[in-house]
Amino acid sequence: MTTLTRISDYVSWHAARDPHAVALVHGEHRISYRSLEQRVDRLAAALLAAGVRKGDRVATLSTPHPDFVVSLLAATSIGAIWLGLNPRYRLPELQHCVVDAAAKLLLARRDLLGRCYDTEIDALRASSESLEQVVLFDDPSERAFLDRGNCIDARQLEQARADVDSRDPCLLVYTSGSTGTPKGALLHHSGIVDFAMLCNSLWPLSPHRVINYFPINHIGSVVDCMMPCLVAGGTQVMLEQFDPAVCLELIERERVTLWGSVPSVFQMQLELPNFAQFDLSSVQLIAWGGAAMPRETIERLRALCSKLATNYGMTETSSAITMVEPTDDLDVLANTVGHPRPGSEVRLVDDQGRPIPIGHPGEIQVRSRCNFLGYWQRPDATAAAFTSDGFFRTGDLGEQRSDGRIRLIGRLKEMYKSGGYNVYPREVETVIEAHPSVASAAVVSIPDPLWQEVGVAYVVARESITTQQIEQYCRDRLANYKLPKRIVLVAELPLLPIGKVDKRTLRDWAERGVTHKD
Repeated sequence: MTTLTRISDYVSWHAARDPHAVALVHGEHRISYRSLEQRVDRLAAALLAAGVRKGDRVATLSTPHPDFVVSLLAATSIGAIWLGLNPRYRLPELQHCVVDAAAKLLLARRDLLGRCYDTEIDALRASSESLEQVVLFDDPSERAFLDRGNCIDARQLEQARADVDSRDPCLLVYTSGSTGTPKGALLHHSGIVDFAMLCNSLWPLSPHRVINYFPINHIGSVVDCMMPCLVAGGTQVMLEQFDPAVCLELIERERVTLWGSVPSVFQMQLELPNFAQFDLSSVQLIAWGGAAMPRETIERLRALCSKLATNYGMTETSSAITMVEPTDDLDVLANTVGHPRPGSEVRLVDDQGRPIPIGHPGEIQVRSRCNFLGYWQRPDATAAAFTSDGFFRTGDLGEQRSDGRIRLIGRLKEMYKSGGYNVYPREVETVIEAHPSVASAAVVSIPDPLWQEVGVAYVVARESITTQQIEQYCRDRLANYKLPKRIVLVAELPLLPIGKVDKRTLRDWAERGVTHKD
């Protein structure tokens, strides 16, 4: 496959070569590459007519629906920077992303999964000075917006695209940091394309058919799932709301060849009473990321397919840093995340930046042309994320085995992964501490058999409040995967001699199931 300049270029590439090939499946609807190209071109022209220019931010609020794919490809094709918004976000989370990114235009669906988002959309209009226009995919006004693009001819559209370089930013993904404030990581066209090309080389599929049910603000949806499929000219089956059984039904019906997800999802599917009834014979590769897979789960999956793979990566590195090539080797799959991906330099260092010998733990750092461009409007955070010689600091602890593969040990940062999603304790603590009845809070993570890790919040109240009230307060302001599994009211938080919260003690309490401390 030829390496093209922009992530959107592959639509036209495949439309010219196999126009009737199916690009997207949504329920009973099938969208060919030619039809997808026409939809992308029409929306791109409308965006230009609306004044969207190179570098402007275009936000999209949607589930994994064809509208999201069209909006992403149309916006990035003309040099705009696309920002996905998760419908599971609460209003403060949505507002932070839209306002911080200074989004110029919002593309949204009013009705998502049976819920009306009019209130949220109106609030976003009111809270963002930069937001000039909101276009609703599921409203008659969308047609009028698209018709505005008729004033943009093919030459103007092509000129706008010609001005977009492979190293230009195209994707803004918000990921929280140790301060608890989500930062926008800027990814570029070539980093995403290079990953997709590499993924298809190391994990070949024929044909490439995958289900995408990941939230559109997540790199797992856009970079891990969508782009390798698009580059390969494959078929992406859109599932707006994940359901373990429905997902398996789609694998069977649509003859899906890549069964990819996070460990907790595989566990849920394997535990379905009727799991054995599903025909999964089309699956050529089972792959996972986001967390370690339990050995017993790998063994069950290995009985279904002889080719399994995993990887380790981050948003800031345009997905994978290391990859396991398809194998049935239980040791490799259960105890490593593979070799460094081709084209990248990976090193393990101590806290002084000195190289660590094989078999000893150190921070994983990576230098690659796929690394992100930096954090949106955060030069200090960007500078802190890189070493002086250009290596990205992952904050993760690993060791290199004698066979060259990397084994993950833990995280230097407090971030934990719950069901494949990054959860940052400080972000959750900040929300809890904003409650007028709360004096302070600390969140730690503990192992969980289903979600890998979950949070436990220890809260010091300044006046009478119940754990149920705190939980509801969090539920109104945080996506559900960020909610603490348990909330414990305590008289005070344990402190280290230097005055910082002693999270090691809190983690011990959490693992022992301590539910109250006077």
